[in-house]
Amino acid sequence: MDRSATGTTPPLQQICEEIIADPANRDATAAGLQPIYTAHPAARIVVIGQAPGARAQRTGIPWNDPSGVTLRRWLGVSDDQFYDPTLFAILPMDFYYPGKAAHGDLPPRPDVAARWHPRLLAEMPDIQLTVLIGRHAQKHYLPEAAGTNLTDTVRAFRDHLPDRMPLVHPSPLNFRWQSRNPWFAEQALPALRTRVHTVLRTHVDPAGRETRG
Repeated sequence: MDRSATGTTPPLQQICEEIIADPANRDATAAGLQPIYTAHPAARIVVIGQAPGARAQRTGIPWNDPSGVTLRRWLGVSDDQFYDPTLFAILPMDFYYPGKAAHGDLPPRPDVAARWHPRLLAEMPDIQLTVLIGRHAQKHYLPEAAGTNLTDTVRAFRDHLPDRMPLVHPSPLNFRWQSRNPWFAEQALPALRTRVHTVLRTHVDPAGRETRG
């Protein structure tokens, strides 16, 4: 167990331990499953999606599937960058695979993000961009867009930059949506990459001076 020089548990680790011990997660913990998310005090971008899929839960690696490959291409980053916790935090709306529904996976449990995200985000003060993937994340974090559908919310991405960026899910099943909405690849993705690259190349050294990496 990683503890600080004072012998106390670091805040993010303490929160993780509380998530694992939460009675609401009793079945997952009893099955030996870990919460699937990434958080680090130095993270600069947070990706908020729906919930880990079965493969992510099994491997312990978020976005470890074809959707993740597409997402990293959309962001314009390498695997090493995406999985560097000092660059990217990954906070799904639920930390555990919710199971199968008749069509696709079940939705995330509605109270998980409201309960845990504020505490996790409070320990990541350097977040400069929040990427909101899918309707569940957008309804929670963009209440002003609650009355619009996903397409309209994503189309209005400029209203939310530079701090937030709504995206459709990068699932291969969404190829029809992308073909019907060519503006997404032509306008939204270049804007996303520009903002991501701006955030990632800006560093602050211990003396507080901005440097470019």
